[in-house]
Formats: sequence, structure tokens, C-alpha cells
Amino acid sequence: MTTVTQMKCACESCLCIVDTSKAIDKDGHYYCSDACANGHPEGSGCGHTGCTCHT
Repeated sequence: MTTVTQMKCACESCLCIVDTSKAIDKDGHYYCSDACANGHPEGSGCGHTGCTCHT
């Protein structure tokens, strides 16, 4: 059995790959940042270089 340690951020428009041990776990989904986990309040992005995710 293979244990997944990295996966894409659960935010649909986000391009980030997150380490599951360091990611923000919300409702069983893994996110790269609080902005993604909270649905991008006020349209804020995750702040990671090259990623333009938002609502």
C-alpha cells in the first residue's frame, strides 16, 4: 500500500501541491493556505508564487 504524502490543494482554482502532513485539513480536504481553506474571503489568493487562485 502506498501512502499519499503530497496532493493538489483542494481549492479548484489553486495549482499548489501540498504535503499532507503540513497542509490545512478542513472537512477532510487538504489546503495549502488559510485563504483556500476558508473559501478566499474578500477574494484573497493563497500568496504562493505563480498561483492565481481566488473565488
